[in-house]
Amino acid sequence: MPLCKGKALIAMSGGVDSSVAAWLMKEAGYDCIGITLKLFVNDAIGKPKHNSCCSLDDVNDARAVAYRMGMPHYVLNFTEDFRDRVISRFIETYREGATPNPCIDCNRFIKFSRLLERARQLDFDTIVTGHYARIEQDGSTGRFLLKRSMDTKKDQTYVLYAMTQDQLAHTQFPLGGMTKRQVRELAETQGFENARKHDSQDICFVPDRDYGGFIERYTGKAAPVGNIVDETGRILGTHRGIIRYTIGQRRGLGIAMNDPVYVTAKSAADNTVTLGPEASLYATSLYANDLNLIAYERLERPLRVTVKTRYLQQEQWAAAEQTGPDTLRVDFDEGQRAITAGQAVVLYDGDVVVGGGTILSAG
Repeated sequence: MPLCKGKALIAMSGGVDSSVAAWLMKEAGYDCIGITLKLFVNDAIGKPKHNSCCSLDDVNDARAVAYRMGMPHYVLNFTEDFRDRVISRFIETYREGATPNPCIDCNRFIKFSRLLERARQLDFDTIVTGHYARIEQDGSTGRFLLKRSMDTKKDQTYVLYAMTQDQLAHTQFPLGGMTKRQVRELAETQGFENARKHDSQDICFVPDRDYGGFIERYTGKAAPVGNIVDETGRILGTHRGIIRYTIGQRRGLGIAMNDPVYVTAKSAADNTVTLGPEASLYATSLYANDLNLIAYERLERPLRVTVKTRYLQQEQWAAAEQTGPDTLRVDFDEGQRAITAGQAVVLYDGDVVVGGGTILSAG
């Protein structure tokens, strides 16, 4: 339940989910305004406006829904924040040999940080998004909990694990108890033009998934070529820049081998990509830092949890132990494939998100 009922700032992307979230808040009696975030200039990322979010079409879709409900709508320009906190981190993480998750950074540094700041400046009680997740307050501890959506296929808690107690206390997810089908049906009932609009599946500023090409275009610098080696250090060929490779990759390696090989490691220090057999991709533990715990202030003892190391991964049983103020070790019951530095590890206790962090390495 919300802390207070009054004014709600709705983050409206132009998609069906945020549109229905806005309608639900209006129906609940909130005084609402719709906000669409301008996160980047399409020319700056080398893409035409119709190939990504933040396009004029998205703004118009959000505005049309807001006006249909008699709700004021505004566009906030967060391009500098997005450049510094999301795109720059994305580029630097790839250059360091890890694989980033910019959707988590966007939620962490923009949607639930800068947007909440703006809401407070406007004297609004809560911010609202169309994410599929739930927020509840623990009656015994007083802590706000992040819980999985009732629609498990659409659950988005993996990319929300970095939310703080303050952010959870002032955020609402009206779609947490709904299925995607129900959301679209409600949108059609209300006559929303975006009721059947396709969901975005790609990184918003790299819609063609050519991450290496994006980094080179954005920075104006070609990634340095280097050696592809096997696990003994023997040179097998030349790579096109470590930014074009990720752990577990098999295709596009440009190396002919008798047996299947995969990217098993990347090193920014010596600019190498290491190939090995699939068996080398499996590990039974990982180390993480940059922790954010939600259900607890601190893990005082090893905790039995289920774990995700990728957004679409099925949860895996493990034991999690906090090894320092900002470090975590996770030991899995079974070996996990392609644990990747830079990605998030998220811990669950049933439907409750315990917390998570950024993967440093596989054990």
